[in-house]
Amino acid sequence: MKIAIAGLNHETNTYCQGQTQLEDFYVFRGNKVFKQEGTDTSIGGAIKTCRQLDIEPIPIIVASTQPSGIIAADAYDSLKSEILSGIQSAQPIDGVFLDLHGAGVVDGLQDLEGDLTSAIRALVGEAVPICATFDLHGNISQQMADALDGVFACHQYPHIDLHLRAEEAIGLIANMLEESYRPVLHVESLPLLMPTTTTFEGQGKSMLEYILGEEQAKDIIDVSWFHGFPYTDIEHVGTHICVTHRNDRQQAESLAKKIATQLWQKREDFRAVSLTAEEAVEAASIEVNKQHKDKKPVVINETSDNCGGGTPGDGTHLLRAMLNAKLEHACFGFIVDADVAEQAHRAGVGASINISLGSKTDDLHGEPLSLSVYIKALHDGRLTMQAMGRGARINYGKLARLQVDGMDIIVGSRRSQTFDTEPFLAVGIDVTRFDYIALKSSNHFRAGFTELAAKIITADPPGLTTHHVEIFPRQHAPEPLWPVDESARYEA
Repeated sequence: MKIAIAGLNHETNTYCQGQTQLEDFYVFRGNKVFKQEGTDTSIGGAIKTCRQLDIEPIPIIVASTQPSGIIAADAYDSLKSEILSGIQSAQPIDGVFLDLHGAGVVDGLQDLEGDLTSAIRALVGEAVPICATFDLHGNISQQMADALDGVFACHQYPHIDLHLRAEEAIGLIANMLEESYRPVLHVESLPLLMPTTTTFEGQGKSMLEYILGEEQAKDIIDVSWFHGFPYTDIEHVGTHICVTHRNDRQQAESLAKKIATQLWQKREDFRAVSLTAEEAVEAASIEVNKQHKDKKPVVINETSDNCGGGTPGDGTHLLRAMLNAKLEHACFGFIVDADVAEQAHRAGVGASINISLGSKTDDLHGEPLSLSVYIKALHDGRLTMQAMGRGARINYGKLARLQVDGMDIIVGSRRSQTFDTEPFLAVGIDVTRFDYIALKSSNHFRAGFTELAAKIITADPPGLTTHHVEIFPRQHAPEPLWPVDESARYEA
């Protein structure tokens, strides 16, 4: 048995400046795809399961990049063509596994995944099973689902289970071939824009538990809850429930509507409470002062400047508030500023330099900070992820640990959110010895920081991934969306 392995993964923030070009993508072709074997990623999980089931994985191409602006049409056309030609060359094949996101937008095309999956279906025919994993922040369409035999969005946010969902996808392909059946899928969409909501606690956790309970019903293969990606202006933006059923479309639709109704009734529980940078720093200070001998650090996450949603990562709102508060035993990891990182690497460890730090992309994320800093440590930024995506390599570019007014500030060169403690350790920071840990991320950081934090406090100053989703203009949505418009309605 042979299964083709391919992927095109991009979370498109249509409010970002500029377009995402072909050269912005990291591309693994042919056997280089196997570099992800042994990692807790979708591709890693797919390859692992193929090996376990004695299936030959046929690597085609896997392309991905950081969340950013709309994909240039020629970039998508090139990658799509390469995927299709690779699958064509690999035939005959018994199945296709796809690593997708669900929130891809191309210049002139609002539904990247719908277009790609339809093209692959047309190429391989109706008899070849096609299954895909997705990020739960996808805006899935029925067009996507109609082209697929199984939709497996990660359940967790942080996305610690992508490899497990890929294992299920490969398992479904094998089972379909062994038992000769064709699943049916139904997508139920709600006019609901969810703020970034973790499934590790609160309403996100309880809703997921409810959904997984419903998934145990007879002949239900999978229930995927797509939180949706609200930082995009497309027709099918929203929140979605996709049910994959063994053979009964009516049952799939009925369950999807039942879950969607429950989610709609609970929508007020998902409304985020936002703190300014100053309010978050004050709340963290109160928490630190409450603790005693065996205290743990307090984590402040700057959700509104999360590169994982397309922001520049160079915002200064939270860092400025921390400096103004003169916090002690505090570290910030990290702010993206390649120029400052390069300046520090040229000067070397032990030097003192004057810098203009951050806010070089736009005015939304603050103003540059003029600082005199001491260079404590430097690193090349090539690390291995240890929490979410464990085992996967990541390159933050040149890192610099700068000290000013008793605070440690890490500066990185490549856009990324902070996933775990590795960027801190790389420059000699043991975060457990600090009172305050500040970072840029909405929720993925929780996989690496939840256990070591006394408390997590979210700062939401102005930024492209603010919880205030109502501030973004909408031109393409066909109906009112909650919470942008309180008149929004959903009826199953």
